[in-house]
Amino acid sequence: MNKPINPIQWQDERVLLIDQRVLPLKYEILEINTYQEMAAAIKTMVVRGAPAIGVSAAYGLYLGARDIETDDPAIFLEELAAIASVLSQTRPTAVNLFWAINRVLETAKTAAKTESVAAIKVLLLTTAKEIHQNDVATCQAIGDYGLTALPDTSKPLTLLTHCNAGALATAGYGTAVGVIRSAWREGRLDRVFADETRPRLQGSKLTTWECVQEGIPVTHICDNMAAHCMQKKMIDIVVVGADRIAANGDAANKIGTYSLAIVAKAHNVPFYVAAPLSTIDFSLSDGSQIPIEERDTAEVYQVGDTRICPEGVDFYNPAFDVTPADLITGIITEHGVFEPNDLITLKS
Repeated sequence: MNKPINPIQWQDERVLLIDQRVLPLKYEILEINTYQEMAAAIKTMVVRGAPAIGVSAAYGLYLGARDIETDDPAIFLEELAAIASVLSQTRPTAVNLFWAINRVLETAKTAAKTESVAAIKVLLLTTAKEIHQNDVATCQAIGDYGLTALPDTSKPLTLLTHCNAGALATAGYGTAVGVIRSAWREGRLDRVFADETRPRLQGSKLTTWECVQEGIPVTHICDNMAAHCMQKKMIDIVVVGADRIAANGDAANKIGTYSLAIVAKAHNVPFYVAAPLSTIDFSLSDGSQIPIEERDTAEVYQVGDTRICPEGVDFYNPAFDVTPADLITGIITEHGVFEPNDLITLKS
């Protein structure tokens, strides 16, 4: 096994991000020194995946706070709120983004009652580091709880996943791919099937790359092959990640997840969502209230720099879809595996 994949690192007063836009052909590290650079990195998908976005935003908020030049806590909070607004506008669907930003802001507001601006800045960095470290531990717990959701087969099983919910989408280890890692470690896994995940091909580029790094057997399939593979009894279980889950268990994930869930239901294949508690948005009663990001249509009509459609064609490019709770077998969290309608018991 190669060294653990660390998509986000804090080093020498800056953030180091693996540039996921150039994987798997290149491995490059991008230095982030300002909140503006972090906002751009999130928006352009240098870093992506809901938990990773949250961790990155927490560091981005600290980078912005570090450069605020005032000793007045009230003015500091005003400028920090403006920085938070910029970061919060980068990716609207991933609720972890807002969860992390709010946690950092609340830390600042509480500290401002008694602490100096210099002390508040120290606390914000500490908070960002805690969010970072906790995410790794959370993902490891999700992976291990996921073992209890695996079908009881007489031989190692095959698992299909969509998009990338791995180390690259988190602070390390992964959610859906965390289940894969734990299953492989315990000898429960024979092979991963990874959907390509059009239009940005995160499954092709990222999930397969992670599997190769760790020597996990992986078969890459086009998105429209999943039903065929299930019909041929090639898939034992589907596990995907999520960017936001409503209180009733409806889950928003990368576009194509909903259709995959329908196919799994038709073939009696268990369909699980793996995500941390911070991905559950208890303020939303159901998935119809989840905002769906629409991205540049160039992602659809061209691959790389090559256009694949004629001029004069219209395009639609939602980045996510919502899978209804009744298509989800269970939701794997760091607190255990729950049926969608039981998530409400986790509300604090």
